[in-house]
Amino acid sequence: MATSSEEGQVIGCHKVEEWEVQLQKGVETKRLVVVDFTASWCGPCRFIAPILADIAKKMPHVIFLKVDVDELKKVAEDWNVEAMPTFVFIKEGKEVDRVVGANKDGLLQTIEKHGAAPAIVTA
Repeated sequence: MATSSEEGQVIGCHKVEEWEVQLQKGVETKRLVVVDFTASWCGPCRFIAPILADIAKKMPHVIFLKVDVDELKKVAEDWNVEAMPTFVFIKEGKEVDRVVGANKDGLLQTIEKHGAAPAIVTA
């Protein structure tokens, strides 16, 4: 199975349209989407970013997105993001969990809880 170039990395969403495309991709593939709501001025966000990138490499079956709250204010408001970083876990377009703060262990546990690799159906 070929993997797309986006698998295994954190995808930055800089326009609402990009956000909607990625969210829809998660719905269509029934994959877990992990969204890092971040800000350029946020120290803990900068701390957790390379950790998230490392997790993304190890979990290509999960879609990892990054949204700058100052760049996409409307998206942050729609998802009731009030602190940075906030990680929102989305399945089939609906929030299933969230982790607030640069909490590596909480982030890993929540990804493992919701992001089991999809079962491969064989004919």
